[in-house]
Formats: sequence, structure tokens, C-alpha cells
Amino acid sequence: MLLCVTASHKTASFDLLERLSRTPEDVAPILVELAPCVQGAVVLATCNRFEAYVEMDEPVTAAGAIGVEAVLEAVESATGIPMADLDGAYSVHSGRRVAEHLFSVASGLESVVSGEGEIAGQVRRALTSARKNGTTSPELERLFQRASQAQRKVKNVTALGRAGRSLVRLALELADSRIADWSAERVLLVGTGAYAAVTLATLRERGATNISVHSPSGRAVAFAEKYGITALDAANYARVAAQSSLIITCTSATEPVLDASVLRTGVGPVAIESVGCPMGSAHGQLVIDLGMPRNVDPDVSGIEGVALLDLETIRLHAPLEELQATDAARTIVRDAADTFHLVGERQSVTPAVVALRSHIFSLLDAEIDRARRRGDDDGRVEQAMRHLAGVLLHTPTARAHELAAEGRGDEFATALSTLFGLGIADDVDAADASDIA
Repeated sequence: MLLCVTASHKTASFDLLERLSRTPEDVAPILVELAPCVQGAVVLATCNRFEAYVEMDEPVTAAGAIGVEAVLEAVESATGIPMADLDGAYSVHSGRRVAEHLFSVASGLESVVSGEGEIAGQVRRALTSARKNGTTSPELERLFQRASQAQRKVKNVTALGRAGRSLVRLALELADSRIADWSAERVLLVGTGAYAAVTLATLRERGATNISVHSPSGRAVAFAEKYGITALDAANYARVAAQSSLIITCTSATEPVLDASVLRTGVGPVAIESVGCPMGSAHGQLVIDLGMPRNVDPDVSGIEGVALLDLETIRLHAPLEELQATDAARTIVRDAADTFHLVGERQSVTPAVVALRSHIFSLLDAEIDRARRRGDDDGRVEQAMRHLAGVLLHTPTARAHELAAEGRGDEFATALSTLFGLGIADDVDAADASDIA
């Protein structure tokens, strides 16, 4: 059974999401260790959501409740957030609803900015992280791979991807009202990850040319050489930060990389008030914090002339959804989720169908041997018996798939056990599985 426990910008406060995002990579390993009935776990943590996707051992009584409890306990162990603090801040999806939810998330339909593109990469990286930690499972692999396929179809078929704006683009659109000439801005980019690359590309689209990059983890030189900008070392960070008219932070650091003291240190002997108008800028200094957890301490707003735009503020300006594109995208997502569920149910009934076919064909082979010993030299009896076996198996096989599509595949397995005393194997080799497709 698949289960998803999700806290997002729709259910949780910004502060809580920030706390959840500090050590997300520790949750899945702890979760798998906590409950023996947890067969796999993938954690997706972004600036707007924290989600745990779990595969449970379905025969376990109350598997859903056990799974939710295990997720909350793992979160508390990894982040230090008491389970009580999560009350009312999360929702739960189970069964076939899990696929539709993840496919919708991957396609950007659940983002602050409908259709934003970064989430697709974050979904892929969540699966990669689970693989690295050894916490994924075959069904979770299938779920996340199909999510990427659904996302690509939404992007290619609908206008959502073209209409949807990323958080980076939205943030810079909000900055447009303060900036008359992007080419005149002195920009400092703090961070060298995927968001930094997107931010740099978006800045260049707007005409920014004077761009420096600083990396708290020491990767600025490699990033700067790759993209043709100026690398900034730790010794010059405060000085350039104080002189930059636009600072954009997007690192994975768990503590602030910019605060008021950094800006004041960079000013040196110059009056503190001049920080508000770096390089003679008429609009003062704008700091955009795209980090989760926060990269910028809110105390920078206490410096005259410095304006801080963080994710919480950006959300308030998120545009309304493009309704037509969104409707088309949701139709694709629902169809993809239905297909995922149908394939899964058919796979779940495969062992029972294979067991029935194996039983019938073993009886058939024995009868054919007997017929040959009695003189079936021309093989007509054998041909007739094989045809009859095929006819007899057609209806049960078709009915098995119908029951599977209705979520009643277990009834077929129970019937076989009752009628033929067949024990249904858990695993079916590829040859057998393809034989019944």
C-alpha cells in the first residue's frame, strides 16, 4: 500500500516548513528502520512542501495509521520537531490517491506558482537520494518514474509549462518595479546549486551583466568559470555584499549566510546609512532570499534602505492559475494516475493468473502424454486439448484483470485457493509475467 504524508504551503506555516527542511535526508532512513512494515520511503523536501512517500506491507492491520505514526516519529527524530507541532499541518493520501497527488506535484500543479518548472527536478532528486540511502522500493521506483513521465506530458501537451512562472521569475518580476535598468545593477548571487543556475539565466534574460557569485561551501570558482561570471571569496564577501544593489541567495545552508552584521562589516569606515544606497543606487538595496531554510536573517531589514523579499512575501504575490491550461494538465494527471493504478493492480494479480495457467498446463501435459501413449500419432488430440485449455483459461484471465482494475484482485486469488488449493507465489519471473500480458 502506498501512503503520502504531506505538509505544504497549503497546510503549514512558512516557519514550520523551514524547520522541516533542515535535515530532510535523515527522515527516510530513520523511517525504514522504525517500522518493519515500511518497505520503502522517499522524502521530497522543497521550499514549499515536505512530503514522505511510503510503501507499506499491506496485509498489516491498520497499515495506514501505522505508516502515518512512523512518519511523524521519524520527522521528530530527524528534525527535533515534536509530533504535536505537526497537528493540523499535514494531510494524508493513501492508495490510488497517492499517484495522482505526486503526478500533480511533479507537474507544478500544487506549487505556489502554478506550472513552475523547478519542482520536476526536485522530484527526480528525491528518488535519487532514496536510491543512495537504500530506502526506495520497486513500487516507489515505479511511482516516481511515472511521475516524471506525467510531468513531461503535461509540459509538452499543455500550455501550463509555458504560462507557469518559477519562483525565481516571479521574484525578479516583483523586483522590476524597483529596477529601471538591469544592466546598471551590481548583482551578488549567493549559492551555486540548481536554483542558482536558473537565477543566473533569468538575470541575464533581463539584461543583468555585472554579476558575482559567492559560495559558502567553496564552489564559487567552478560555478563562475562554467557560467562566465566573477567568483567571490570569503575575504571579499562582506565588502561586495554591502556594495551590491541586488543580492539573491539560494543555498542549501541550514543557517543564514547573510545578516545585518555582514552588511555593516562590508561598509567599513563609511557611514552605515550608505549601505542603503550601494554604488549610488537610487532605489537602495534589494535582498531576495530564495533559500529554505532562510538564507537571510530578517535583521537586514533594520538597515535603512535595505528591502528584503523572501519566499513568504513572494507567495503573497503568486498569480492566479491559468485555468484552461491547469484543467488540461489535471486531466492528463488523472489519466496517468488511473493507468498507474491499473498497471499496479494487474501486476498484483499476475501471480494468481500464472499459478492457474501453470496448474492447467501441467494437467494438460499429463493428458497429452497419455494420449500419445494411446496412439495419437497425428497429434489431433493434442491440438484439440491445447485449444480447449486456451478457451477455458481465457475467461478467468480476463475476469482476473477486470477484478484487478476494480481493486478486487484478492478475490481471484482466494477463489483459486478455494477451488484448486493453489498457493500463490509472491514473485513471478519475467517470462511467466509476459506470458499472461
